[in-house]
Amino acid sequence: MARYVFVTWDGGGNRMPTIAIARGLTQRGHDVRVLGHDSQGGAYRAAGLRFTAYASAPGFVLDPRPAEMLRLFTDRGIAGDTVSQLVADPVDVVVVDCMLLAVVDVLDRMEQRFVVLEHTMHEFLAPGFRVLGALMWPRGVRVGRPRTHAAPIVVASVPGLRVPFPHQPELSAARGTVVYVGAMTDAVDAVPTEPTVVVSLSTFGFADLVATWQRVLDAVAGLDARVVATLGPSVTAGEVAVPDGVEVHEWMPHDQLFSHASLVVGHGGHGTTLAALAHGVPVLTLPLDATSDQPRMGRAIVRAGVGATMSRRSEPLAIRRAIERALHDAPLHARARRLGEAIRTLDGPRRAADVLELSASAPR
Repeated sequence: MARYVFVTWDGGGNRMPTIAIARGLTQRGHDVRVLGHDSQGGAYRAAGLRFTAYASAPGFVLDPRPAEMLRLFTDRGIAGDTVSQLVADPVDVVVVDCMLLAVVDVLDRMEQRFVVLEHTMHEFLAPGFRVLGALMWPRGVRVGRPRTHAAPIVVASVPGLRVPFPHQPELSAARGTVVYVGAMTDAVDAVPTEPTVVVSLSTFGFADLVATWQRVLDAVAGLDARVVATLGPSVTAGEVAVPDGVEVHEWMPHDQLFSHASLVVGHGGHGTTLAALAHGVPVLTLPLDATSDQPRMGRAIVRAGVGATMSRRSEPLAIRRAIERALHDAPLHARARRLGEAIRTLDGPRRAADVLELSASAPR
C-alpha cells in the first residue's frame, strides 16, 4: 500500500480528474486523502474520499479575475498548509494541481516526491507557464524549474483531438515525462432517441455569463429538437428568460446527459468539452474567458472537425444557425463518433493510477 495526498483548489474543472484518480487508487487499496478549500469538502466526501480543508483559507470563494487567480496560485498560506500536513502525516507521493505554483515550488525545494496533475491539454499550458515564469520571479516562486522536476506530469486529457492520437511513450515515472492518461469520465457512444441539444456553460460567475445564457436560450427558442439546459450554481432560472419547452436543471451528471445528446453547446471548458467528445458528441463553444484554455479548446475542436466555436456575443440568430448546421451535419457526427471511440480506449483513471503507482515505487 502506498500513501498519497492530492493537493487541489476549488476550480470546477479539476474536480472530476481528482476524484476519478483518487478513487481509482483507493479501490486498489492505497491510502488516499485530499487537501483543498473547505468549499470542496462536500463533493470529495460524497465520493468516499478523506478530505482536509486548508486552515489558511476558510470560507473560500473563487474570484475569476486574473489578478485574484494569480494571487490564489501563488498563495504561500496554501503551501504552508501543505507542508504542515506532510510533517504531521507523511506520504509517498503528493499529487498537486498544476496551477498551485507556490505548492509545486515548495515541494521541489523540500525534495518531496510529487506528481503534477494537469486538467487540460499540456500544449495549452506550456506556453502560459513560460510567461508566468517571468511574472512569478519577483514573488519568489519558481515556475519553470519545479515543473521539470515533477515525476511525471500527468495530463488528464488526450494528446490533441485528432484520430489517431500522436504516439505516446510507455507509462513512466521518469522526471519530466509528460503522460497523457486520457479522459476522466465514464462515457459510452451517445445514442439520442431524438435530436437533443445540451447547453452547459461555466460554473464560474464570469461577467458575461448571464448575458451569454440569455443569447443561447433565445437562440434555441422553438428549435425542432429537445433542449436541456444545466444552469449551474452561478445562474438561477429567475435571472434568464427560459423559452417554453426547454428543460432546465441546476446540475446533472455529464454521463446522464451526454449519452443521449446530439450536440453540446458549452463555454469551451476542458472538462465539459472532453466529456462530450468522449461520448462521440460534437461541440459548439462560446468561450467566456479569453485568458483561459476555452478559446484554445474551441480552436482545437475546429481543427479536428468535431465542432465549431464562435463569440459569446454572437447574436441569437447566428447561434441558432450554427446549432442547426451542426445538428444536420452527418460527416461532423461521424468524425465525433470516431474521436469518442479513440478517447474511450484510453481508460484514463486506470492509466493515471498505473502512473502514480509507478511513481510511488520508483527509486529516489
